[in-house]
Amino acid sequence: MAGGEAYLLFLVPIAVVFVVLFLIPLVQTFYYSLTDFTGYSNELNFVGLKNYQQIVTDPTMLSGLTFTLIFTVATTILITVLAIPLAVVLNRRFFGRNVVRSVFFFPAIPSLAIIGLVWAYILSPLGSGALNSLLHTLFSAGPFPWLSDATLAKVSVIAVGLWHSTGWHAVLYLAYLQAIPADYYEAATIDGASPRQQFFHITVPLLTPAIIVSQFLLLTGGLRVYDLPFTLTKGGPGYATYTITQSIITSGVAQGRYGLASALSVLFTLAVALLVVLQLAVSRRLERRMA
Repeated sequence: MAGGEAYLLFLVPIAVVFVVLFLIPLVQTFYYSLTDFTGYSNELNFVGLKNYQQIVTDPTMLSGLTFTLIFTVATTILITVLAIPLAVVLNRRFFGRNVVRSVFFFPAIPSLAIIGLVWAYILSPLGSGALNSLLHTLFSAGPFPWLSDATLAKVSVIAVGLWHSTGWHAVLYLAYLQAIPADYYEAATIDGASPRQQFFHITVPLLTPAIIVSQFLLLTGGLRVYDLPFTLTKGGPGYATYTITQSIITSGVAQGRYGLASALSVLFTLAVALLVVLQLAVSRRLERRMA
């Protein structure tokens, strides 16, 4: 058997998995999105683009799509901006370094659902909420409507997302930082480069592969987020922190409107694919600039 044919045989299991677990369900989902399938009977009526029209005109679903994109973009940018400097600090030698690393990594261990429940108590808009009680005791301020005001609720969900994931991504960057030879920094110091110049001209360019991996994980995780906003705000107040995943579950599957849920899933898949393609394009351009 030729070498090329043997190589192709190794691709057969991957192709089978791709077709069975991705391509067939995707085609089936698109087909259901054009019908009024309820999930309770095999009778289907073709409705064309009616489900898609309903999504575009339904403010609930538009709110879910909008906040999901806001959460994804905000957490991706802010976690990247915070995690890289944090990783640089954690990479230095100081007393108790391993303990500090563990403290920053710990928030990523519990599930987002548990994190949401804990922070729902901390950020309770009532005067008895932990944060409001603390602010009242220290500054005689509040109570503040952290989770009952639309803008503050969005900021709160994003802030908890940052608290949960920044340390984990800092540890990811830390692993890449430890692979950078110290000779680069020593040569730059001899040449008179300041710590700021070393950060932007040595650290950041050499962290490009880590940035690509981190942002890919943040994008995919942000787009499918459900448990954190649901346990923290239940999607409220109103539909301010509704997510596209919550819309698929509550407005589609839970009400037996599988055709509508399928249409939402198709649009969600397209949005994910578009953002991933854009992220890869930007990452490749950054790699070429910093090469």
